[in-house]
Amino acid sequence: MADVRLETDLVETKQYIVVQIGNEKYGIDINFIDNIVRMSKITRVPKVQSYFKGVMNLRGEIVPVMSIRKKMGLPDDVITDASRIIIIKLEEKGSIGIIVDEVREVITLNMAEVEKTTAKDSFINGIGKNGDELISLFEINAIVEEKEMN
Repeated sequence: MADVRLETDLVETKQYIVVQIGNEKYGIDINFIDNIVRMSKITRVPKVQSYFKGVMNLRGEIVPVMSIRKKMGLPDDVITDASRIIIIKLEEKGSIGIIVDEVREVITLNMAEVEKTTAKDSFINGIGKNGDELISLFEINAIVEEKEMN
C-alpha cells in the first residue's frame, strides 16, 4: 500500500514570541530567543551607536543591550513594569539583549499564511496572521546588524 500523507503533514509551522513595541505587535522567531528577563541595571558604554543602551550582567555573562525602538527610528524607550529584555542568541555573534515594551504571548504560525516582504534593509521579513491580528515578523539578523538606519 502506498504511503499516504495528509496535507496537514506538509504544512510548516513556526513559533513566535509576540512582543509589543508602541502600538504595534511584532513576532520574534522562538529559535533565536535564549531568555526573557525583567529590566535590570544597564551600564552605559561610551562611543557606541545611539541605539545601544549599554551592557548588563546576566548570570556572569556580559550582554550588550540595544533599544529596538531607537534602531527603528521610534521615540526612546519608556520603561514600565511590563518592559522586558529579550536575550537573542546568534551563533556567530553571541548574545544580545533587546528592550521591548511588553511580551504578549507565544503563537504558532502556518508558514503558508505568512506574507514575505521583499523590502531591502528591512527589519521585517514577513507579516503573519494570528486570528484577526497582523503580526510583523522581525528579521533578527537585520536588527542586530551594527549599522545605523537612516
